[in-house]
Amino acid sequence: MKKRLFMGLIGLAALAACGRQTAFVTDEVVDDIVRQIVAQHAAVDSAVVARGVAQAAALWTADDGSVDDFRAFVLANVCPDDTARAALFAQLERIFERCSESADMLTVELLKPTQLTNVPEPGTADYIMSAYSPMAHFSDDMFANKLAFLTIINFPHYTLAEKDAPGTCRTRREWAYARMGDRFTTRVPATVAQAENQAYADAENYIADYNIHMNKLMTDDGRRLWNEPLTLLSHWNLRDELKANYAPDALAHERQEMIYCVMQRIVNQTIPQAVVNSDKYDWKPYANVCCADGGEVALAPEPDTRYERILAHFRAYRQADAYCPQAPTAIVRNFDEQMEIPLEQVDSLFRQLLSSPEVAQVGAVIAERLGRPLRPYDIWYDGFKARAALDQDELTEQTRHLYPDAEAFERDMPRLLQRLGFTADEAQRIGSHIVVEPARGSGHAWPALGRNEPARLRTRIGTEGMDYKGYNIAVHEFGHNVEMILDLYDIDYYSLAGVPNTGFTEASAFLFQARDLALLPHGTANATADTHRLQVLDSFWSMYEIMGVSLVDMRMWQWLYAHPDATANELKENTLRIAREVWNAYYAPVLGEPDCTLLAIYSHMVNAPMYLPNYPIGSIVQFQLEQHLATCATAEQWAAEYARIYRQGRLTPNRWMQGAVGSGLSIEPILQAVRSVL
Repeated sequence: MKKRLFMGLIGLAALAACGRQTAFVTDEVVDDIVRQIVAQHAAVDSAVVARGVAQAAALWTADDGSVDDFRAFVLANVCPDDTARAALFAQLERIFERCSESADMLTVELLKPTQLTNVPEPGTADYIMSAYSPMAHFSDDMFANKLAFLTIINFPHYTLAEKDAPGTCRTRREWAYARMGDRFTTRVPATVAQAENQAYADAENYIADYNIHMNKLMTDDGRRLWNEPLTLLSHWNLRDELKANYAPDALAHERQEMIYCVMQRIVNQTIPQAVVNSDKYDWKPYANVCCADGGEVALAPEPDTRYERILAHFRAYRQADAYCPQAPTAIVRNFDEQMEIPLEQVDSLFRQLLSSPEVAQVGAVIAERLGRPLRPYDIWYDGFKARAALDQDELTEQTRHLYPDAEAFERDMPRLLQRLGFTADEAQRIGSHIVVEPARGSGHAWPALGRNEPARLRTRIGTEGMDYKGYNIAVHEFGHNVEMILDLYDIDYYSLAGVPNTGFTEASAFLFQARDLALLPHGTANATADTHRLQVLDSFWSMYEIMGVSLVDMRMWQWLYAHPDATANELKENTLRIAREVWNAYYAPVLGEPDCTLLAIYSHMVNAPMYLPNYPIGSIVQFQLEQHLATCATAEQWAAEYARIYRQGRLTPNRWMQGAVGSGLSIEPILQAVRSVL
């Protein structure tokens, strides 16, 4: 960059230092240092220097040294020209990749007992270590050894609005520099970071063990709707079993009603503690009594553990708030900094779809297809998908034969990629960077944080092999993994590795998951003249479901910040109130049953705070990508264009969408498509 006009440094420095944690280094000192640098180095970018010095000063404390020490450090370490800045950038890229990679390898190893099934059962030491984060002290250490200050001075932070403004970040290198500036914006102590990790670990372990033994459930008149042993994890497997029972079966509707009852017991914490992850008792969910030795027994309900786990996250975040003056709440950090889509915009997008007249119209189509009035759990209606008309048992027989264990799925990944249109060499290369492991939980994708480690695909695999539900989840996670490899191993700058936010990796996962039947060796997409219509309706109804769930999560967190001293019981009551309000506003007119609390069932609310909005954002992105990719004439073109899009890396959501499909994030394409097919 050429030297820019030196003017307005005082105002610029003050703006960049807005919200500083300390006035230890004053604005006057900052301005004087900047003037001295500009006078000494003719080729320096004065605007970058003004911003970087001001931001570093905002984070410098007496423990780091005196004001004179700060001045000396800045003068000795500011890059005098573009060449020096590029050289420093390359060094920092290498250092941060190696540190992230090494810490991640250790984290993966420590979490194996609590996340995987092909290892010994976790013991006390394993649970303790699962909460340990090798990177918890990293920020502290980097400020202590001054590497953080070296980074800030030469690669300052820019706001989302600045990154998206016309004329900024015009080149890939400028984008990479801007992302380098996102690394050190706060000084959260290691003890506070570790508290967050402990809250996550406790919630993850709680959810991973929240299983319901379906064969122990009974109707009030003593009948069993599931006779064979079947253990389902809440909420994922319960939801998937409910979806599976849209297939013709004499007990299907009755099973759905019972799952619905169980879900509400979980949400309002009236479920007996003794039936969670235990098959000791038979349980009648409607009457909410347990049976033992031929008689009924009343057992204590689960205490408000679900909500205590959420509160633990909140308390940990509150500790961090004091150290994040530019993003003083977890809500701001989640939406403005991590998602890079403000909560108000997300809320508006969701409400625009939820309140659209198309909701009632699609609901009427579903009711007609079902031949009955809609019920609350029909938010998970799965009948628009090609697999809905297929026998789930036959699909499971096929997937169990194909994938008796994790290794079998791993060996088959190159074939899956070739089926999508990737060349044989490319399929082999991508597949070689992914390992498949059996999960204790429902499944997830674990990213590689450096180019010397693999991405990890985790899914549930039973003793008889991978059932269809596990396969469907595995294909979803595979979509995550492929994206992770393309925008890490194939990226031009490590600082740009990844996607704008997790909604964009969810879009990749949805793209793959929608093609799960076509990826089977003899599978087809069941294409008919009606296929496009059904896909549009399925996408729309899925967005309708998850947007309401996300609104409940978002509003729960807003309530928490308005009531920071809330108890677990108060949080429970108000979460249920919020769930009822969202239901009554957007769902009861279509699905009936006012005051339903079903929208609060998602386990993400417990073990992944504020993650849920990423799913509908991902669905919106996926639909826009599907429309764009539909212009590809062949599978090979589809794969090449998919790869091009995801090799953009971690731009802002707006810039990424512009580069991907030529327009910004919007729900208008799905609304227009629904109007068209209706």
